[in-house]
Amino acid sequence: MTEESALFQTYARNPLALVKGEGSWLWDDQGNKYLDFMSGLAVTNLGHAPKKVGDKLKEQIDTLWHTSNLFVIPKQEEAAKKLAEVAQADAVFFCNSGAESNEAAIKLARRYFQKVKGEDRYEIITLGKSFHGRTLATLTATGQDKVKEGFLPLPAGFVTVPPHDIHAIEQAINEHTAAVMIEMVQAEGGVYPLDQAYAQQIEQLCRDKGILLIVDEVQTGMGRTGAWFAHHRYGIKPDIFTVAKGIASGFPAGAMIGRAYLKEAFTAGSHATTFGGTPLASSAIIATIETMQEDRLPERAAEIGDLLMNKLRERLQGNPFVKEVRGLGLLIGIECAEPVSELVLAGQKRGLLFVSAGPNVIRLLPNLYVTEEQVMQAVEIVASVIEEKVPTPSA
Repeated sequence: MTEESALFQTYARNPLALVKGEGSWLWDDQGNKYLDFMSGLAVTNLGHAPKKVGDKLKEQIDTLWHTSNLFVIPKQEEAAKKLAEVAQADAVFFCNSGAESNEAAIKLARRYFQKVKGEDRYEIITLGKSFHGRTLATLTATGQDKVKEGFLPLPAGFVTVPPHDIHAIEQAINEHTAAVMIEMVQAEGGVYPLDQAYAQQIEQLCRDKGILLIVDEVQTGMGRTGAWFAHHRYGIKPDIFTVAKGIASGFPAGAMIGRAYLKEAFTAGSHATTFGGTPLASSAIIATIETMQEDRLPERAAEIGDLLMNKLRERLQGNPFVKEVRGLGLLIGIECAEPVSELVLAGQKRGLLFVSAGPNVIRLLPNLYVTEEQVMQAVEIVASVIEEKVPTPSA
């Protein structure tokens, strides 16, 4: 008989206890081996237990864990410099998660206008199908009603408009608008990449209206989409962008990144964190960035992501259950005609772990070192579980 858990049951958990990981593989407590195409939801971008990150953490564990941000943290300074360099930006605020990164972005946008510009601007415009976090502010910013149920009243200052409608954004802008906040790929909302022309129109509209552009790169950053940050592929330059998930290879960390002119808004005492940018977190961030640079992992993600996308489209062509295969880099969605929860479990039984993005979309998130052989293995398993449900008609 299973003991009742002492945890709040906030997760619909898979009935697996995963106890070991190495590279693209995971093992459960029964000794079963799985090919991991989830990466902890785009977190373990270097695969499981990457050696350089582990070595840096072990070295730091024996030296110093925590001092607080009341003191200079040399490793944090180094991590900020490296992150700003690859992000092509100027200033970094370290925190612990994606939601905290987005909270910091929202606060910075408001404070920039209210304290620096002297303007009563506080509203953030977001897009339908977006996902920005689980705190009260970030779930209000999220363009999905399901995350808001039971949490009323929601904070004021957020307006959601339909995606891919530039006129809707233009009409929503008023004298209180501080920023437009977007994702380059709406990952949780169904793996919908934004159209490049639309993204560039948003950037230009923000410039014309004198408001800020915030890009949520929590899931798309750190090489996931074939560039250090997805907005690099789109040819736009946000004022503020956020990152977490893959930034420290599984160690909890996040960052809010901005342009130099925003430093004036975040002065001493305006924002803070207890655990952001600790020596431990900073060591993991530094090792992650260095590893990605040495092995050119963003470029590799672009190449192997194209392979995965093309092989999926080729293998699933003609299957009436599959509506579309889409994505960017190694963030790929397979939209299906019906819910995919049974397919997720069927894949698990065949030794492949993947996840959904909304009820009808299979989401694939392999690590950035995934091999061609592993790609082909995953494509065959995904195709087989789909074809068992709805066979592809014979040519």
